[in-house]
Amino acid sequence: PAHRRLKTPLLYATNYEGGACDRYVFSFNTVPNQELEKLLPELVKRAGNTFYLFGADYVWPQKMFEQAGVLINGLGGKVVGKEFVPFGTKEYTPIVRRIKESGAKVVLKALPGADGITFIKQAEDFGLMKEVTIGFLGFAETYLGAFGAGKGQNMWVTVPFAASIDDPKVKDFVARVRKSAGNDVPISHYLMTHYNAIRAVEAALKKTGKADRESLVNGLEGLTIDIPTGPMTIGKADHHVTMNMYLARTEGAGLAVVQPMGSLAPQAGCAKK
Repeated sequence: PAHRRLKTPLLYATNYEGGACDRYVFSFNTVPNQELEKLLPELVKRAGNTFYLFGADYVWPQKMFEQAGVLINGLGGKVVGKEFVPFGTKEYTPIVRRIKESGAKVVLKALPGADGITFIKQAEDFGLMKEVTIGFLGFAETYLGAFGAGKGQNMWVTVPFAASIDDPKVKDFVARVRKSAGNDVPISHYLMTHYNAIRAVEAALKKTGKADRESLVNGLEGLTIDIPTGPMTIGKADHHVTMNMYLARTEGAGLAVVQPMGSLAPQAGCAKK
């Protein structure tokens, strides 16, 4: 990879499947266990223990569902259906029908971007949203405006940030974003994690007192900084972050936090040496 060849740090602030363990890679968002461990028990408790796993046909949904299957079995649940679709799929009616016929109480969805929007719209049109509970993996508030007014409600997520969190530091962060970008811009956890990455660079360089690539790597390893939701620690060995997580559901144009989940460490998927 280019970052290794050039010995240049890669700061990755989007959730992903884990396993990128390298001196020059730092992950500032979630890996599967951080998104699934607290979400799945809540879905079983609130909706039922039969799951339909549905996502795009690439590595992130595949790895997410591998871990989800293990956790669901451990909860006494059952996966009654699983399927992946290629990017660019336009017609989801047959899939909606299969989900309905499966008897699933929960749909665990890992279908990002425009495809995910299309699926939710069609699921709404065919009444699926009234029959199942959606666990939305990789959620961002930017989706909600695309679903249409009053659509995409009561979908469940676990995230490291929501703009509605009742905390002075979160409120200050949201206010500063609004001042910079305007009141109509959705503020998602992706915005915060990218902000966190920049803050970490600043702190790491101050820590080492040097401004070169190797010093940055050394400064980031094991670093703890204060982010809008509390402390965030970068693993010294795996370069993934431990941070606070929140159970939330979609409500109106944003997320309503149901329960703070506390600090949750990543299972980065690094091979033991």
